[in-house]
Amino acid sequence: MLPFKTLITVDKSAEASVYLQLAEQLRRLIGDGVLKTGQKLPGTRQLAELLQLHRKTIIAAYDELLAEGWLESRAGSGTFVADPLPLVRPQSLVDEVDEQRINRKPGFQFESRPHLVRPLLLMGDGLRLDDGFPDIRLAPMEELARAYRSYFRWGNPQQHFGYGDPKGNRLLREELSVFLNETRALRTTADNILITRGSMMGIHLASTLLLKPGQTAVVGETNWSGANMNFQQAGAELLTVPVDQHGLDVEALAELCERRPVRLVYVTPHHHYPTTVTLPPDRRLRLLQLSQQHGFVILEDDYDYEFHYLRRPILPLASADPNGLVIYIGSLSKSVAPAFRMGYVVASETVIDELARLRRIIDRQGDSMLEFAIGQLFRNGDMRRHLKKAHHTYADRCNYFCSLLTSELAGSVQFVKPDGGLAVWATFDPSIDLAELARKAKTEGLMFSDGLAHNPPGKVLNSTRLGFASSTETELEHSVAILRKVIKG
Repeated sequence: MLPFKTLITVDKSAEASVYLQLAEQLRRLIGDGVLKTGQKLPGTRQLAELLQLHRKTIIAAYDELLAEGWLESRAGSGTFVADPLPLVRPQSLVDEVDEQRINRKPGFQFESRPHLVRPLLLMGDGLRLDDGFPDIRLAPMEELARAYRSYFRWGNPQQHFGYGDPKGNRLLREELSVFLNETRALRTTADNILITRGSMMGIHLASTLLLKPGQTAVVGETNWSGANMNFQQAGAELLTVPVDQHGLDVEALAELCERRPVRLVYVTPHHHYPTTVTLPPDRRLRLLQLSQQHGFVILEDDYDYEFHYLRRPILPLASADPNGLVIYIGSLSKSVAPAFRMGYVVASETVIDELARLRRIIDRQGDSMLEFAIGQLFRNGDMRRHLKKAHHTYADRCNYFCSLLTSELAGSVQFVKPDGGLAVWATFDPSIDLAELARKAKTEGLMFSDGLAHNPPGKVLNSTRLGFASSTETELEHSVAILRKVIKG
C-alpha cells in the first residue's frame, strides 16, 4: 500500500474544507501517475484511520471524485481509480486564438434602432460632476448587510429561495405603501405597487401597456432620453412642448390636444429633467384638468422627491388625481446607490396586475433578497434615518457648490440655484465649446457630461447637468478649480 499518511497532508485551519483538500490531493496523485488507472483505494474506514480524519470526510472526498469521474465504485469490490480517466484539455492562451474564428458578425440580418443609441454613464475613479447621482459612501451598507443576513435566518427557505410574486416582495410593498402615503399623501395599499429594477423598467412596462404604434406621446422639449427611447420603442409618435423656467408649458400642451389625440404625457414635475425646475401648483392643476378633458394618461416620474431643500416639496400629481389617470413612478436607486436596481410603479390595482403580467415575460421577478432587505430598512427606521441624513448632506453640498460656481466661474457659467435634487443645470457662455471643455477637463482628472444629449433637435443649449451630491466639499472645490483652469486656459 502507498504511504498515504506521508503523501497527503491537510490543514484544518485553512479556508478550504478538509474534504476538498483531500479530494484535490488525491486528484493530483492520480494526475501525476502515483495512483494508477484501475488501482484500488483504501476503504473509507481504513483511510480515515491512516489520516486521523472522520470517516464522513473521506466519504465526501471520494464522492467528489466519483462525481468528477476520477474514481469509480465497483459493487462488492471497493473504490478504484477510474479507467479511463477524465480527459483534461488545457485552454489555449489568448494569443493562440484563431482571429478568423472569433464571432464578431452574425450570419443574419437585423435592424439597428438609432433611438436606442445614447452615451453610457459609468462611475469611474477620480473627480466627477455627474448627472446627479447619490454619494454611495452615505448609503446604509452595514444596515443593509444585516438585513440581508436576516433573510437567510427568517422564514421558510423554500419560500425565500423559490419563485416569488412578480409584483415584488410583500414586505417591501407594504412598507413602501405606508411611506408613500405618509410622505406624498398618496392613497395606496401594497396592491397598488409594483417593484421594478429601477424607474427605467417601470417606464418600459407602462409604455408597453399604454402605447400602440402611431399613438402620440408628449414630452418636454428637453427631457430624459431614457424615457424618450421607451416611447419610441413602443412605436409612439413622440411630440414635444416647450419647457421654460417653470417647467412644462401646459398651455402649449392644451393647444396640441385641440389639434390631435394624445395618449400619454410624460412629466418630471418635482424637478424637471434635465433643467431641475419645479412645476408650480397652477400648472399641475391645469395638467390634471387637461388629462381628464382629453383622456390622456400622465406618466409622473418622481425620481428624487426626497431631496427638496428650500421648503416642503409640492405633493405629486398622483396625490391630487381623483380619476386614476396618473401612473406614478419612483426610484430608490437615487436614495441608496445606482447599483441597487430598485424602483416602483404606483397605479390602480388592475393596472398593477397587468404590468406584473408584462413584467413576467421579461423578468420573472425581482431580486427577492434585496427587496426584503430594503423592506426591513423601511420597517426598522434605518431607511428614514438614512434619507434624513442624506437630505441634510446634499442640501449643504448644494449650497456650497452654488457658492463656488458664483465666486469662481462668474461670467462663464449661468445657473439658477435648484430648489432640490442632486444636480445644477448650468449654461456656459457661448464662447465656450462645452464638448471641448469636457474633453480638456477629463485630461485633468474631472469627468462631466458635455451636454450634447440634452440638445433638442436643431438647437444647441450649451448646457449640462453638474451633479454635486456624490462629491464632498473638498472634492467640489477641486472640481471647480479644474473647471476654472480649463476655462481660463
